[in-house]
Amino acid sequence: MPDATFACPDLTTFCRLEELGLEVLGQRLDPDRAVLACRVVEPDQWCRRCGCEGAPRDTVVRRLAHEPLGWRPTTLHVAVRRYRCPGCGHVWRQDTSRAAEPRAKLSRRGLAWALAGIECQHLTVARVAEGLGVAWNTANDAVLAEGKRVLIDDTTRFDGVRVLGVDEHVVRHEALLFRMEVRDLHRLVVVAAE
Repeated sequence: MPDATFACPDLTTFCRLEELGLEVLGQRLDPDRAVLACRVVEPDQWCRRCGCEGAPRDTVVRRLAHEPLGWRPTTLHVAVRRYRCPGCGHVWRQDTSRAAEPRAKLSRRGLAWALAGIECQHLTVARVAEGLGVAWNTANDAVLAEGKRVLIDDTTRFDGVRVLGVDEHVVRHEALLFRMEVRDLHRLVVVAAE
Protein backbone atom coordinates (compact mmCIF):
# COMPACT_ATOMS: atom_id res chain seq x y z
CA MET A 1 0.00 0.00 0.00
CA PRO A 2 2.07 2.94 -1.21
CA ASP A 3 -0.41 5.63 -0.06
CA ALA A 4 -1.38 4.21 3.32
CA THR A 5 -2.05 6.82 5.95
CA PHE A 6 -2.69 6.29 9.61
CA ALA A 7 -4.24 8.52 12.20
CA CYS A 8 -2.95 8.90 15.73
CA PRO A 9 -4.25 6.16 18.02
CA ASP A 10 -7.50 7.20 19.66
CA LEU A 11 -8.96 4.90 22.30
CA THR A 12 -12.23 6.88 22.39
CA THR A 13 -12.87 6.17 18.72
CA PHE A 14 -11.60 2.59 18.88
CA CYS A 15 -13.99 1.75 21.74
CA ARG A 16 -16.86 3.59 20.01
CA LEU A 17 -17.44 5.89 22.97
CA GLU A 18 -18.03 9.05 20.91
CA GLU A 19 -21.61 7.93 20.20
CA LEU A 20 -22.10 7.58 23.98
CA GLY A 21 -20.89 11.12 24.67
CA LEU A 22 -17.80 9.88 26.52
CA GLU A 23 -14.06 10.44 26.20
CA VAL A 24 -11.37 8.06 27.45
CA LEU A 25 -8.89 9.60 29.88
CA GLY A 26 -6.94 6.49 30.83
CA GLN A 27 -6.83 2.72 30.79
CA ARG A 28 -5.93 -0.10 33.14
CA LEU A 29 -5.52 -3.69 32.00
CA ASP A 30 -6.18 -6.17 34.78
CA PRO A 31 -5.66 -9.91 34.19
CA ASP A 32 -9.41 -10.48 33.98
CA ARG A 33 -10.75 -7.19 32.56
CA ALA A 34 -9.97 -3.85 30.92
CA VAL A 35 -10.98 -0.69 32.76
CA LEU A 36 -11.35 2.61 30.92
CA ALA A 37 -11.48 5.87 32.85
CA CYS A 38 -13.89 8.19 31.03
CA ARG A 39 -15.49 11.58 31.36
CA VAL A 40 -18.73 13.00 29.99
CA VAL A 41 -17.91 15.31 27.08
CA GLU A 42 -20.90 17.66 27.18
CA PRO A 43 -20.99 20.15 30.07
CA ASP A 44 -24.21 20.25 32.03
CA GLN A 45 -23.75 23.15 34.44
CA TRP A 46 -27.12 24.93 34.04
CA CYS A 47 -29.77 24.41 36.73
CA ARG A 48 -32.87 22.65 35.46
CA ARG A 49 -35.10 24.44 37.98
CA CYS A 50 -34.11 28.11 37.86
CA GLY A 51 -31.60 28.33 34.98
CA CYS A 52 -28.66 29.65 37.05
CA GLU A 53 -25.17 28.38 36.37
CA GLY A 54 -24.27 25.73 38.92
CA ALA A 55 -20.98 25.44 40.75
CA PRO A 56 -19.10 22.12 40.59
CA ARG A 57 -19.64 20.29 43.86
CA ASP A 58 -17.79 17.00 43.46
CA THR A 59 -17.36 14.03 41.11
CA VAL A 60 -18.80 10.55 41.39
CA VAL A 61 -17.82 7.47 39.38
CA ARG A 62 -20.45 5.48 37.50
CA ARG A 63 -19.37 1.98 36.53
CA LEU A 64 -20.80 0.54 33.31
CA ALA A 65 -20.14 -2.80 31.64
CA HIS A 66 -19.17 -2.13 28.01
CA GLU A 67 -18.82 -4.39 24.99
CA PRO A 68 -15.81 -6.68 25.48
CA LEU A 69 -12.60 -5.80 23.69
CA GLY A 70 -10.21 -8.62 22.88
CA TRP A 71 -12.20 -11.36 24.68
CA ARG A 72 -11.87 -9.42 27.90
CA PRO A 73 -14.73 -7.75 29.79
CA THR A 74 -14.46 -3.98 29.57
CA THR A 75 -15.68 -1.70 32.34
CA LEU A 76 -16.16 2.05 31.96
CA HIS A 77 -15.44 4.17 35.01
CA VAL A 78 -17.31 7.33 34.05
CA ALA A 79 -16.47 10.44 36.07
CA VAL A 80 -19.74 12.32 36.48
CA ARG A 81 -19.63 15.85 37.89
CA ARG A 82 -22.20 16.97 40.39
CA TYR A 83 -23.28 20.61 40.47
CA ARG A 84 -25.07 22.76 43.02
CA CYS A 85 -27.14 25.78 42.08
CA PRO A 86 -26.23 28.89 44.10
CA GLY A 87 -29.68 30.32 43.45
CA CYS A 88 -32.08 27.57 44.52
CA GLY A 89 -29.73 24.98 46.08
CA HIS A 90 -30.71 22.23 43.63
CA VAL A 91 -28.06 19.49 43.15
CA TRP A 92 -27.76 17.46 39.92
CA ARG A 93 -25.37 15.24 38.01
CA GLN A 94 -24.15 15.51 34.45
CA ASP A 95 -26.48 13.87 31.97
CA THR A 96 -25.25 10.37 31.08
CA SER A 97 -28.35 9.28 29.17
CA ARG A 98 -26.39 8.91 25.91
CA ALA A 99 -24.11 6.37 27.61
CA ALA A 100 -26.76 4.32 29.46
CA GLU A 101 -30.26 4.33 30.83
CA PRO A 102 -30.65 5.74 34.35
CA ARG A 103 -29.56 3.18 36.97
CA ALA A 104 -28.42 0.77 34.25
CA LYS A 105 -25.29 -1.30 34.74
CA LEU A 106 -24.61 -1.78 31.01
CA SER A 107 -23.60 0.89 28.52
CA ARG A 108 -25.74 1.22 25.41
CA ARG A 109 -22.95 -0.44 23.36
CA GLY A 110 -22.68 -3.24 25.91
CA LEU A 111 -26.42 -3.78 25.75
CA ALA A 112 -26.38 -3.84 21.93
CA TRP A 113 -23.50 -6.37 22.05
CA ALA A 114 -25.45 -8.57 24.47
CA LEU A 115 -28.64 -8.49 22.41
CA ALA A 116 -26.77 -9.22 19.17
CA GLY A 117 -24.84 -12.02 20.87
CA ILE A 118 -28.01 -13.75 22.00
CA GLU A 119 -30.03 -13.10 18.85
CA CYS A 120 -27.45 -13.41 16.05
CA GLN A 121 -24.62 -15.48 17.53
CA HIS A 122 -26.90 -17.72 19.66
CA LEU A 123 -24.85 -17.12 22.81
CA THR A 124 -26.33 -18.12 26.14
CA VAL A 125 -27.13 -15.52 28.78
CA ALA A 126 -24.34 -17.07 30.88
CA ARG A 127 -21.80 -16.46 28.08
CA VAL A 128 -23.05 -12.91 27.56
CA ALA A 129 -22.80 -12.22 31.31
CA GLU A 130 -19.27 -13.64 31.33
CA GLY A 131 -18.29 -11.52 28.32
CA LEU A 132 -19.60 -8.37 29.99
CA GLY A 133 -18.24 -9.26 33.43
CA VAL A 134 -21.62 -8.96 35.17
CA ALA A 135 -23.93 -11.31 37.05
CA TRP A 136 -26.31 -13.56 35.12
CA ASN A 137 -29.37 -11.74 36.49
CA THR A 138 -27.95 -8.36 35.45
CA ALA A 139 -27.38 -9.52 31.87
CA ASN A 140 -30.70 -11.36 31.66
CA ASP A 141 -32.78 -8.45 33.00
CA ALA A 142 -31.07 -5.96 30.68
CA VAL A 143 -31.43 -8.16 27.58
CA LEU A 144 -35.08 -8.95 28.29
CA ALA A 145 -35.94 -5.26 28.75
CA GLU A 146 -34.02 -4.19 25.63
CA GLY A 147 -35.41 -7.08 23.59
CA LYS A 148 -38.94 -6.12 24.59
CA ARG A 149 -38.28 -2.50 23.68
CA VAL A 150 -36.61 -3.27 20.35
CA LEU A 151 -38.61 -6.29 19.20
CA ILE A 152 -41.96 -6.52 20.93
CA ASP A 153 -42.85 -2.84 21.43
CA ASP A 154 -41.85 -1.96 17.85
CA THR A 155 -45.15 -1.70 15.97
CA THR A 156 -43.32 -1.65 12.62
CA ARG A 157 -41.46 -4.94 13.15
CA PHE A 158 -43.62 -6.73 10.54
CA ASP A 159 -43.32 -3.96 7.92
CA GLY A 160 -41.74 -5.36 4.78
CA VAL A 161 -41.92 -8.99 5.99
CA ARG A 162 -42.94 -11.33 3.20
CA VAL A 163 -42.10 -14.76 4.64
CA LEU A 164 -42.34 -15.99 8.24
CA GLY A 165 -40.90 -19.22 9.56
CA VAL A 166 -42.19 -20.94 12.68
CA ASP A 167 -39.67 -22.90 14.70
CA GLU A 168 -40.74 -25.10 17.58
CA HIS A 169 -38.10 -26.84 19.63
CA VAL A 170 -37.80 -28.52 23.00
CA VAL A 171 -35.34 -27.37 25.63
CA ARG A 172 -34.38 -29.81 28.38
CA HIS A 173 -33.32 -28.23 31.67
CA GLU A 174 -34.75 -29.67 34.87
CA ALA A 175 -38.12 -29.77 33.13
CA LEU A 176 -39.45 -30.12 29.63
CA LEU A 177 -39.88 -26.64 28.16
CA PHE A 178 -41.39 -25.81 24.80
CA ARG A 179 -40.53 -22.62 22.93
CA MET A 180 -42.03 -21.27 19.75
CA GLU A 181 -40.41 -18.52 17.70
CA VAL A 182 -41.68 -16.61 14.70
CA ARG A 183 -38.72 -15.51 12.59
CA ASP A 184 -38.29 -13.08 9.73
CA LEU A 185 -36.29 -15.29 7.36
CA HIS A 186 -34.94 -12.36 5.35
CA ARG A 187 -33.48 -10.44 8.30
CA LEU A 188 -32.90 -13.61 10.39
CA VAL A 189 -34.43 -12.12 13.53
CA VAL A 190 -37.08 -13.30 15.96
CA VAL A 191 -40.20 -11.17 15.63
CA ALA A 192 -42.27 -13.01 18.25
CA ALA A 193 -41.59 -15.71 20.82
CA GLU A 194 -43.71 -17.63 23.27
